[in-house]
Amino acid sequence: MIVMWILQTYLKDICRIVNGLLKTALGPPTGSTTALSPAQDITFRLESVKCLASIIKSMGEWMDHQMSLGDSYLAKSPESCSITESNLTLNGEEGNASDHELHPDVNSEFSDAAMLEQRRAFKIELQKGISLFNRKPSKGIEFLISSKKIGGSPEEVALFLKNTGGLDQTKIGDYLGERDEFSLKVMHAYVDSFNFNGIDFGEAIRFFLQGFRLPGEAQKIDRIMEKFAERYCKCSPSSFSSADTAYVLAYSVIMLNTDAHNNMVTDKMTKADFIRNNRGIDNGKDLSEEYLGALYDQIVQNEIKMNADSSAPQGKQANSFNRLLGLEGILNLVNWKQSEEKAVGANGLLIRHIQEQFKSQSRKSESAYHVVTDVAILRFMVEVCWGPMLAAFSVTLDQSDDRVATSQCLQGFRHAVHVTAVMGMQTQRDAFVTSVAKFTYLHCAGDMKQKNVDAVKGIISIAIEDGDHLQEAWEHILTCLSRIEHLQLLGEGAPSDATFLTSSNFESEEKAPKTLGLSSFKKGTLQNLAMVAVVRGSSYDSTSVGVNASALVTPEQINNFISNLNILDQIGNFELNHVFAHSQRLNGEAIVAFVRALCKVSISELQSPTDPRVFGLTKIVEIAHYNMNRIRLVWSRMWNVLSDFFVSVGLSENLSVAIFAIDSLRQLAVKFLEREELANYNFQNEFLRPFVIVMQKSNSTEIKELIVRCISQMVLSRVSNVKSGWKSVFMVFTAAAADERKNIVLLAFETMEKIVREFFPYITETETTTFTDCVQCLLTFTNSRFNSDVSLNAIAFLRFCAVRLADGGLVCNKKSNVDGSSVVVNGVSDVQALTDNDNDDHVSFWNPLLSGLSKLTSDPRSAIRKSSLEVLFNILKDHGHLFSCNFWNNIFCSVIFPIYNSVSGKNDMNLLVDHSSPSSVSAHSEGSTWDSETSSVAAECLIDLFVTFFGMVRSQLPGVVSVLTGFIRSPVQGPASTGVSELVRLTGDLGNKLSEEEWKSIFLCLKDAATSTVPGYMKVLKTMNNLEVPKISESSTYLERSSDHDLTNDEFDDDNLQMATYVVSRTKNHIAMQLLILQVATDMYKRHQQSISAANIKLLIELYSSIAFHARQLNRESILLKKLQKACSILELSAPPVVHFENESFQNHLNFLQNLHVQHVVHDEIDLEQELVAVCENVLDIYLNCAGPVSAFHKSDTLPVPRRKLPLSSAKKEEIAARTSLVISALQGLAGLEKDSFRRYIPRFFHLLVDLVRSEHTSGEVQLVLSNMFRSSVGPIIME
Repeated sequence: MIVMWILQTYLKDICRIVNGLLKTALGPPTGSTTALSPAQDITFRLESVKCLASIIKSMGEWMDHQMSLGDSYLAKSPESCSITESNLTLNGEEGNASDHELHPDVNSEFSDAAMLEQRRAFKIELQKGISLFNRKPSKGIEFLISSKKIGGSPEEVALFLKNTGGLDQTKIGDYLGERDEFSLKVMHAYVDSFNFNGIDFGEAIRFFLQGFRLPGEAQKIDRIMEKFAERYCKCSPSSFSSADTAYVLAYSVIMLNTDAHNNMVTDKMTKADFIRNNRGIDNGKDLSEEYLGALYDQIVQNEIKMNADSSAPQGKQANSFNRLLGLEGILNLVNWKQSEEKAVGANGLLIRHIQEQFKSQSRKSESAYHVVTDVAILRFMVEVCWGPMLAAFSVTLDQSDDRVATSQCLQGFRHAVHVTAVMGMQTQRDAFVTSVAKFTYLHCAGDMKQKNVDAVKGIISIAIEDGDHLQEAWEHILTCLSRIEHLQLLGEGAPSDATFLTSSNFESEEKAPKTLGLSSFKKGTLQNLAMVAVVRGSSYDSTSVGVNASALVTPEQINNFISNLNILDQIGNFELNHVFAHSQRLNGEAIVAFVRALCKVSISELQSPTDPRVFGLTKIVEIAHYNMNRIRLVWSRMWNVLSDFFVSVGLSENLSVAIFAIDSLRQLAVKFLEREELANYNFQNEFLRPFVIVMQKSNSTEIKELIVRCISQMVLSRVSNVKSGWKSVFMVFTAAAADERKNIVLLAFETMEKIVREFFPYITETETTTFTDCVQCLLTFTNSRFNSDVSLNAIAFLRFCAVRLADGGLVCNKKSNVDGSSVVVNGVSDVQALTDNDNDDHVSFWNPLLSGLSKLTSDPRSAIRKSSLEVLFNILKDHGHLFSCNFWNNIFCSVIFPIYNSVSGKNDMNLLVDHSSPSSVSAHSEGSTWDSETSSVAAECLIDLFVTFFGMVRSQLPGVVSVLTGFIRSPVQGPASTGVSELVRLTGDLGNKLSEEEWKSIFLCLKDAATSTVPGYMKVLKTMNNLEVPKISESSTYLERSSDHDLTNDEFDDDNLQMATYVVSRTKNHIAMQLLILQVATDMYKRHQQSISAANIKLLIELYSSIAFHARQLNRESILLKKLQKACSILELSAPPVVHFENESFQNHLNFLQNLHVQHVVHDEIDLEQELVAVCENVLDIYLNCAGPVSAFHKSDTLPVPRRKLPLSSAKKEEIAARTSLVISALQGLAGLEKDSFRRYIPRFFHLLVDLVRSEHTSGEVQLVLSNMFRSSVGPIIME
């Protein structure tokens, strides 16, 4: 009666009734008089509360009834039944299979009659199997396989399900969704049989769903759609970034199809809603709005139907589509739209129409009744009466201890929460829930009564009955449950969580009692602030202890608290845990809200400054375990919340709390890794990501060590299920490898070593890109400063990775083509594709590995440098045949040449920038960070590699030669010698293969090496000008007569000595480098003179000439050289071999020209005789300058000029002796000229010959050669 009466009453009448009942429930105002007795007043109040509770109850029952009618109509409409029956008639037990699917193999020897009989028997047996399948799919498949009507492989069964007529499509969907091993394989084969290549996503789903109905069970749908998403991404790899995107979008399309074409859905999803619902699904990025808009239009304009439904009337299909397609449970699994405060199942126009009907009919007759069937009208009733109801229930429950009255109030609260929650009235729902939560008095346990315990029971009932609609109100309910558990622990005398979550456990043991049970209260020794707050009470919203430490707890409060703990025994652990166990029955939207609220409650518990607790954290682990089997779409949304929670708690300043959180995360991870993950999915990686974030951000050694141990345990125990999670695993180990704590580095590398050695195939089982993550992790370990063995082993593992990459062990064993077939991949041939396609994915795998090893060659540790060099070049030498020319060019530019920058990148100009202070000189390095051994290994490896692959890398010859000349230019003797020997070896191995241009590039590099260092060195030498040495005169005469011991150590201060020491060293090294270049040029010409063209010979002549000219210029710096000589005398160092340098440079130049002259080399731009005569002139002039200024004739003079001849010093005599062989060679060279040539050039050097006759010599060989020249060459000319 009440239900019908409420439905037929105007809203204003309801408001009057509810307000009247409120006034009666509250009783007469204070100070007013009433004729009612106290008993009558109480009775009136109680009845008023009963009426209000009955009103809200009737609203809820009517609402539930109307909604159930809608569900019944949707599930059992006559139209859907008729369609089902027609489908059974067409495709049921009496369905027929087409002949081309039914005939068996036929023996040609059989007669036509026998063949016909055999085919008939086969068709009967097959039809029997189809009928059995339509009743029990698994039994039918077993029968068909056992009777050999179909093959026993999953692929053959899948082909049977896809192509055979007469099968019930609902049963096909149920069978494909089963989780047993064989059915799962059949489902995979069924999906893999589709070719989605080049098909739009919407059309792909439409094509896919034509052959079967999706099952009604959520887990079955999830498995099928998960595999569909994987298959679509494999056929169209460029469509989405991962299969997760396709998976979520598939669900979204199915929801849109149901929403758009179901007549029961009046509030249709708009295009903007569809685009908004799919934001961020592409790995955090948005799909383009144009794409989603086109997909929306495609689905809305063209409904997705099965083949069997095409003949059904359009109107009937629209009403029953949800059931036909098997999607009646989808809306309950995932709520794509946010809960909003708006009418359920009706739009604003319908509501206004109902209101106008009410107004128009109210003027006609009071006996007219209007029956409303739309639930939306109930919203307006609740809006006008919820406030008075809340006030009536709250005041009565607060003021009355009568069990009947409080029970009615709590019933009213429960029904009010139910109505407002289902109607989506968030403000009203939260108000009712908060009121009930406050009336539990769990925040002030000392004042609890039986009605408060009943309120606790009411909270639990609300959680279980209306959990799907509570949303944000879950936080209030879970806070109450947390407080209940806390009080129960206190009643049992269990120690507080704070005893093991405080940062200083030892101090707390000394200052606080070991247990906080009832005996503590009875003895009155309560000292803990948190316990004081529990007994004395605090506000409902209080999250921290707000009591004064000096305030005392009275014995009365303690006694009340103890008695109230006994009352709470009515709430057992079963009731408490039932709320959490029931979470697995919540719908997809509700479980996300539940988890979000539980995380907030847990953080509030853990952040308590006086009494941190882990109740919420432990329940989070339980909830995750209960809901682990939810569909991936829902679980992903849950994990987004849980992931942020674990990161936040894992970074807590309270170490014990953080450790507890990481261990809880480990428990979940171990459980979740039991689930299989298909290819192209990323969820295992997302699940392990909190470990990565905490590992990277935490400053706690204990937390980092715990994470490494957790990851190690999970990986080694579930290695086959890690799949996409390898990326997070390597990120954790990379962070550990870069850590400053030795134990963390060693612990992580121990696991990394086992992974690479034993489980490498699993790393790239589903994602080949994880190979790069593995390489990056190993490279980080190579930089470990704690243990060189770790670095060396990591380098060895990098070589192992290269071997696996080259052998094809990186990729999956099979690659599926879009047509459904599979092709076995040969590792070597797969990598050999590099030679044909430089854009191959393997190039991106080689690059980080090779570049990492290249950078290691500059490591300050000698062993690491040498090992990385050897491994890098061994990898290139062993697998270089797999690379294309373009890739080789990239390797040389980005990997090989940068290795040698530390050697060849420095020039002499940078070696001495500022010489104004001694410190600037002392800071100069004598070379690169490489020692001689490393330099030798590096150069040798480079030449071996270049010679081996010369045919593919010959374009890099200038760069290689430049590297070697860089070695030669090195101011350190060791690398310079190495550069010489390797350049000789290079030309020796490739001499016959080098073209004229390649020889030219070699000679140009040598020439550049010789000339480019001269300016820098001369700048270094001229720093000697800054040394003030007063006893050194500009007079050459004085220089000749000065004693080597004229200077003492006192003449040079420490700075000057330091400067001089450096200049002496640089001079020696510079001379050695120039002589080495001469040696290389001479050796190359002697070995390959047949291959060297005349144009390149000219380059060699220029090289010899430039070095000889530089040697002469250096020897002319007499003042600077004298200072150096004196400095060497003081420092007890050998003087730089300047004279030797000049002699050798001219001797090599002279020898080279003489050889060319003898071989009659002809070049249009080279006059060999003139070059030879010029060199001989310079040699004679140098010798005469050394012998003293005794020239009697000048080129412009006709009369002799007498000069005073001074005796030679011992030093000059030694120099003359050193130059004797050179001047003899020059004289012999001139004498070797042909008669005409000698006659033509003798005017240029005759005066030099005359000076030689008058000069003092230390050896008679000069006079002898000179005499022979006058007799054989000069004499005949004079006699003519």
